[in-house]
Amino acid sequence: MKHEVKEAGASVVVAFEGDIDLQTSPAAREALLEAVGMGKPVVVDLAAVSYIDSSGVASLVEALQTAKKGGQDLTLAAVSDGAMRVLKLARLDAVFTIHDSVDDAV
Repeated sequence: MKHEVKEAGASVVVAFEGDIDLQTSPAAREALLEAVGMGKPVVVDLAAVSYIDSSGVASLVEALQTAKKGGQDLTLAAVSDGAMRVLKLARLDAVFTIHDSVDDAV
């Protein structure tokens, strides 16, 4: 898994690429919480995520809860088909705000 953090307008975009699984989710969690710590709205770009497991989903949920506690928004954008299947299975597509593209989210 690779990730990139960049600022886009008033938001911070965290773009992931590859698998977010038990091995890589600690790094994903750290990147997400650092982005939330910047105090701006966070957009998580999942377009290039081929697979996400429950540990990766847990990292997303923790980041969302942390953002909400701080009065921030955390949204998902361009969610890949594989990642969307997992989110729908866990019924988290109703918990997260999901945008079709990063531009829509920003």
